[in-house]
Amino acid sequence: QVQLVESGGGLVQTGESLRLSCAASGRTFSGIAMGWFRQAPGKEREFVAAISRSASALNTYYAEYADSVKGRFTISMDNGKNTMYLQMNNLKPEDTAVYLCAAVWGGSTRYPPLKSNEYNYWGRGTQVTVSS
Repeated sequence: QVQLVESGGGLVQTGESLRLSCAASGRTFSGIAMGWFRQAPGKEREFVAAISRSASALNTYYAEYADSVKGRFTISMDNGKNTMYLQMNNLKPEDTAVYLCAAVWGGSTRYPPLKSNEYNYWGRGTQVTVSS
């Protein structure tokens, strides 16, 4: 049974940084694509970043970012630890939300999914609060 567990959220001030982690268990990282989404109170879930690993060049990863986080957030994957990360720098109050990680196996390894309905597995989320 696949489980995704997020950690690393917290309360920070504007301009500070956080690193979120998503630990996956129950299946290997072979053929996986993973993503981060966020949901603020009263708002729809929105895409933040996604990553997939090349099937032919195992040290090659493909990442996609929402425009609102480009240049500030970096997504990465550690296959040895079955863990995905989201390094968030220069945080802003509008980044405040519950951050959820998601995973899917068997899809494109070149283009990680950007839509929430393309993912099969979800974590429960970790709260990120940025004060002004």
